[in-house]
Amino acid sequence: MSSVITIFDSEFETEVLKATQPVLVYFWAAWCGPCRLMTPLVSSVAETYGDRLKVVKMEVDPNPVAVKNYKVEGVPALKLFKNGLVIESLEGIEAKNTKQRITNMLEAHLSNQ
Repeated sequence: MSSVITIFDSEFETEVLKATQPVLVYFWAAWCGPCRLMTPLVSSVAETYGDRLKVVKMEVDPNPVAVKNYKVEGVPALKLFKNGLVIESLEGIEAKNTKQRITNMLEAHLSNQ
């Protein structure tokens, strides 16, 4: 069982870009209502897929470098990295069908591992 790891810009390269397994990055903000709804779902993803996936979260306001480099325009946002590259993302996530959309995204990319 894995948990969500909080990281900052200074750790992004090591924790995400150089990771040996896929990494789901959850961009969020303290002032974002939908982010508060997403947090338990992201924790559930970490527990469910922790054997095949690292899950990290980054608050957008104190981490402007990653936000700019990966063009995060709305929160909550999820970006799936593999071998240092974004392979899929979901941004400005709606509550409707969100769990299924995340599951579909992860299954599509993790099923062949």
